[in-house]
Amino acid sequence: MGAAPVVESLPAISQLNVTSSTPMGATLVAGGATFRAWAPRAHAVYVNGTFGGVARQGQDPDLLLQNNGGYWAGFLAEVKEGDLYTFLVVGDANTGTKRDPYAREMAIDRTFPECSCVVRAADAYPWHDAAFVTPDYANMIVYQLHVGAYDPTINNSKPSTFLDIVEKIEYLAALGINVLQPLPIHEMESDTSMGYNGADFFSPDLPYVEHDPVALAAHLATINRMLAAKGFGPISADDIRTGPTQLQAMVDLCHLYGIAVVFDVVYNHAGGFFGDDHAIYFWDRANNGNQNQSLYCTDKGWAGGLSFALWNQDVRQFLINNARFFLSEFHADGFRYDEISVLLDLSGDTGTLFCHDLTDTVRFMKPRALQNAEHWPPTADVVTPTTQNGLGFDVVQHDALRIAIRSAVAQAAQGANADVNLDVIAAALYPPSLDHAWRAVTCIENHDIVKQGEEQRIPAIADGNDHRSWYARSRTRVANTLLLTAPGIPQLFMGQEFLEDKQWSWDLAQHLLIWWDGVGGADHAMVNHLRFTQDLIRLRWRQPALRGDSVRAFHVHDVNRVIAFHRWIEGRGRDVIVVASLNESTWWNYSIGFPGAGQWLEVFNSDVYDNWVNPMVAGNGGAVDANGGPQHGFPASASVVIPANGVVVFARDQGD
Repeated sequence: MGAAPVVESLPAISQLNVTSSTPMGATLVAGGATFRAWAPRAHAVYVNGTFGGVARQGQDPDLLLQNNGGYWAGFLAEVKEGDLYTFLVVGDANTGTKRDPYAREMAIDRTFPECSCVVRAADAYPWHDAAFVTPDYANMIVYQLHVGAYDPTINNSKPSTFLDIVEKIEYLAALGINVLQPLPIHEMESDTSMGYNGADFFSPDLPYVEHDPVALAAHLATINRMLAAKGFGPISADDIRTGPTQLQAMVDLCHLYGIAVVFDVVYNHAGGFFGDDHAIYFWDRANNGNQNQSLYCTDKGWAGGLSFALWNQDVRQFLINNARFFLSEFHADGFRYDEISVLLDLSGDTGTLFCHDLTDTVRFMKPRALQNAEHWPPTADVVTPTTQNGLGFDVVQHDALRIAIRSAVAQAAQGANADVNLDVIAAALYPPSLDHAWRAVTCIENHDIVKQGEEQRIPAIADGNDHRSWYARSRTRVANTLLLTAPGIPQLFMGQEFLEDKQWSWDLAQHLLIWWDGVGGADHAMVNHLRFTQDLIRLRWRQPALRGDSVRAFHVHDVNRVIAFHRWIEGRGRDVIVVASLNESTWWNYSIGFPGAGQWLEVFNSDVYDNWVNPMVAGNGGAVDANGGPQHGFPASASVVIPANGVVVFARDQGD
């Protein structure tokens, strides 16, 4: 923490400004800061740090006072924003420094995990998003990305940062998505991580924070240009100099450009804390030789980490406080909760109690916030209100449509004569067992499925020999169109929108980054696919039936490789007919039922986007006349053209 002088006579920490509601961690108040920590079995807890250029090294004047429940608190005068600190904890097993579990930021004074914590103000960033409203669940389109691997800088040797994501907000807005879901962004045990080995749950991950003044100046210019475009004045470099304010700027700009931000949080386990004596694991230093003596964790493991001791009310409150923190200080629009099924398996009844308290608290603080549970299997009780003995989440990750679409594409890739099961897609269009389709977050790619060593991306499944062939391009368009025209909340994974075919890795040395140069013009197939995705998302916005619950697969023909389904709004109509084919040949006069006679506009044709504008497009000239007799349970029918490995969409009008 530097070579600050040690003063022999220091004013002692007092109980001034300390009340029963004093926040945890370090909190700036008039004249200094309060400090509060939880260490029920500790003999003493001191504040270590450098404040106003003076070092305090865990001596008697720095002792916090223990009060009810094993909490230690005190007020220290003349603490300023940016001061560095840790806690010195005296326990049964040993004495040593600990990082503040509630620290808003970690310092770069030493190599993590031996770094200091930083005193940060809660209101340092000038927000501009007061008018933003989190979208309705049924209107959400989610985009999932990994901050560090999204757009790395300096020859891909340095992870991208929160401010690098700001540089892509206009791109994301043009894509048409309205929910950004970054993988976990809190401090990790290692610099290269997917995000699920959390070490410090309130502090942004150090590699995602930009410290270079030249890069900061460039980002500031972008931010101020974007603010000006929305009618706001400029901010200063000082407004984005810290990790928290850079993350806040990312959320703020997303909101101004119509994009909600949903944070991925991991409450089923923390990291393994290998060699990290400064972590939360044995925070009160009771017994370093027995895992069951850990303050925050149990001896049960998951994914290389340790489950939280949810039987302990204070541990449950720590995690609930974390959710509250993201809602209040980062204006979060909700959460994607990692592996709630694992949390319940490891914690039993106390896990259920925790879910009840968590979901009720978040809903009380921000009723529109999205609470998305990853729970396998995705059962109805997960999204049942706590008042009806459910877990209280709003939506659940659902795999039925993903498995069905990926399987059908893989089967089609076996050749023209291979069997393709479209019945499973028909059965999965409406998420089984849920009361509303928007209860399901659906996808065909995500961070777990297509990471290095797991399953392939859709273009590689569509044609294992040539990921840029017509087969790969066209089948991928079919897969994405089925996803974005089916009920539920569709979720895209970074690069999916422009035909990225590589698996991904958060480890930059693996050279598995999404290829921005390709979509920038180096690969015309990627450019065309991005245009396709943008227009497909616009179709979903223009046709409200595509965002509703109602769906009926009225024609499924596995031999022909054709599936057709009807979307509508109950009581309003706005009927849409989606016809998809994984046949390698075009169907020129394929008879399909329609909900009513007369003209139906061809509002989307995936074949148009192959070698844009496709000079060989197989389509319906912009419309068809449903003047045929009853068919497929409808009063009318028409002969339509269905392009090979293509999708056509019909509606009464062009939409909203």
